[in-house]
Amino acid sequence: MYITITAQKLEGHYAQSATDFVDYLEKENAGKPTPDMEHFFDQYQDDISAEAVIKDIDGNTAKLKRTEPKFYSITLNPSQRELKHIKDSPEALKRYTREAMKDYAKAFNRDIDGRPVHVDDIKYYAKVERQRTFKGTDKQIRDNQPYATKILELEQQIRSIQRGEHTGNIKMLQKNIQRLEREAPYQLDGKRIVRGMAKPGPQSHIHIIVSRKDVSNRYSLSPGSKYKASEVEMNGKTVKRGFDRDAFYKNAEKTFDAMFSYKRNYVETYTARKTYLKDPKLYFHMITKLPTNEKAMAFKLLQKSGVNTALLRIPTNTIQLTIKAINALKKGIGKAIESGSIGI
Repeated sequence: MYITITAQKLEGHYAQSATDFVDYLEKENAGKPTPDMEHFFDQYQDDISAEAVIKDIDGNTAKLKRTEPKFYSITLNPSQRELKHIKDSPEALKRYTREAMKDYAKAFNRDIDGRPVHVDDIKYYAKVERQRTFKGTDKQIRDNQPYATKILELEQQIRSIQRGEHTGNIKMLQKNIQRLEREAPYQLDGKRIVRGMAKPGPQSHIHIIVSRKDVSNRYSLSPGSKYKASEVEMNGKTVKRGFDRDAFYKNAEKTFDAMFSYKRNYVETYTARKTYLKDPKLYFHMITKLPTNEKAMAFKLLQKSGVNTALLRIPTNTIQLTIKAINALKKGIGKAIESGSIGI
């Protein structure tokens, strides 16, 4: 499970309203008949319209400055292994989202009217998306780029010849384009993978738009708080403040495992991701010390995400890998983490 929290973009041309973001989340519904559309939902209701979401989020911003985010975007990104485990069920993902938002509420170190924050205090709307498309940062696009560049140059030459600006053999140029299309290293259904092409396999994920203010429009609940969960003295009173992202990520992961009896491998855990970022050597060491079956699964998951696990089999004393091997592993695992392909 790969979870992100992002504040509303306010700089540049971005508007104060949630309209642009909600419109973006409606993109998969374009051209679909109503029964096939995915609608917004909240903790208790389904089939909420985009117009209602915009009205509620935009109308829940009391006393917020123009420079302050009015809402946050949360994405819950299950790995393909997790999606296969739940049979890529949108209904299962909705149920999970509602439980994960309970974990979100609990991560606030705040009191509302003398009690801890509850999920019913959170104004949010969520939507299941079923597809992902290839982007410029994906390995497939980057490795195919030299071929894409040459193809574009040849296509420009053909247009130039057709306009009478230059002379040349159009048929030969077209054959060269066809050859380059075939030789590109990453193909899907016999076609070169390009930006915007739908990714194969289960790709479902959840987008959540959550208001900065609670449902009463009185309290600010910011998951982007610069303060971790803590208590401070203000005007002679002890005041709770902050949001514990680590607790939210860990608990949301545990919630998925408990709900669906999912056996999570070490490399899929949030703890593993934190270990990798802080101490890569310890991360590699932990993998090599896993029980045989779990280690085999860890290697399988890493290999699927493009990591060269042969480097982890180098015979050493306390996993004292060479600098070259460590850097190669860090590069591969870093890209896998960024794409969420190993679910951490």
